[in-house]
Formats: sequence, structure tokens, C-alpha cells
Amino acid sequence: MYYAQVNQQAHHHPSRTMTVTGNGQVMATPSSTQIQIEVQTQGNNVQGPQQENATIMNQVIQSLIALGIPRDQIQTASYRITPLYNFEDGKQIFNGYEVVNAISVNVANTNNLGLIIDTAVENGANRIANIQFKMDHTDAYYQQALSLALQNAQLKAKTIAETMHLPLQPLPIEIVEEQANTPILYRSMAVSSGVTPIEQGQIAIDATVRVKFQY
Repeated sequence: MYYAQVNQQAHHHPSRTMTVTGNGQVMATPSSTQIQIEVQTQGNNVQGPQQENATIMNQVIQSLIALGIPRDQIQTASYRITPLYNFEDGKQIFNGYEVVNAISVNVANTNNLGLIIDTAVENGANRIANIQFKMDHTDAYYQQALSLALQNAQLKAKTIAETMHLPLQPLPIEIVEEQANTPILYRSMAVSSGVTPIEQGQIAIDATVRVKFQY
């Protein structure tokens, strides 16, 4: 996004400018979470670990539905079958197959994350690939961060001008908004026993602007 203001006033000296970078940040509590839950099985042939995996994953899914998670919030994220090999005396020895089935679970109530993870593990899941804390509506927070970034740029320019005894013009002649990234907080974890504590923390929404002033 680009804004420009043309100064129509005539000057008796060459135009002099300074460019500063303003940064703003707003912290917000995540409004939703996405968890990837995996079931990994191994066996000497394909059929064995496939059937075992399907049985376990169905049990995991049913246990999550019993917690109140809607079925349409549970989706298959990936499914793969991989041959396994060992190396002995420089030779590649076939060692069966690994089947990995991963589901993605969208959770609206972030307070239930520990219970959801523990329930999945108790029912056969053996890997939690990642946890993504998300903001469903970030625009309002970003506007606040953008306002803070502009204030930060003005303060920087004022500090430079006062330190260097420069006659700073208060209105900027150019404002460039830097591209913003979607704020998503990722966490990975290993499976553990007992009640799993999950601290959701907060997500940082950042804004950056480059502002040019005349003096």
C-alpha cells in the first residue's frame, strides 16, 4: 500500500529528506487451534500395518467425536506407506513397511487442548505432529499495530530532528506500508503420558511502515 503527498510550497534550498522505519506490535489471544494427530504402524507386509492403522485411527476419531468435536472439523491431512530398509555390511536389507495416517483437527475451545491430546494418545495415537494457534480475525488487531507503527515512525523522525537541530516538516511526504505476514504460532511436541499441559500464550501481530519526512 502506498501513499504520497506532494508538497506544493516553494523552497529556497534543495529539498532534504529523511526516511525512518516504524514498527508496531499488538498481542492477541488465539481464537482457534489446529492439531495434527498421527498413527504410525509397522509390519512385515502392507496389509498388516494398514489394517492395524485403520482400526486405531477409527478409534481415535470416535474418541474425539465423543469429546464433542464435530466430524467436519476432523480431516485427513496425509496418508503414506513407506518401505523400510536396514543396512548390514553395506547391503540394503528390506525390513517391512511403515504406515502413517495423519488427521488435522480444528479446535474452537483452546482450553481443551490437553484433554484432546491425551484422549487421542490413550486411544492409540503415537505422534502429535504440530499445534498451530491461529487468529480467525486479525484485521482489527493489524489496524492497531499499523497505527502504532506510524506513531513510532513519527517519534523516530522527531528524535532525529531534535538531536540534529533540523527544521522537520511535521507531515510526511511519503508512507510505504510493508507487506504483513499472517500471524500463526506453531508448536511441535512429543507424546507424553498423563495430563498434557498446553500453554497457548499469545500471538504477535506486527506492522511496519517506511515514512519519508522533509526538512
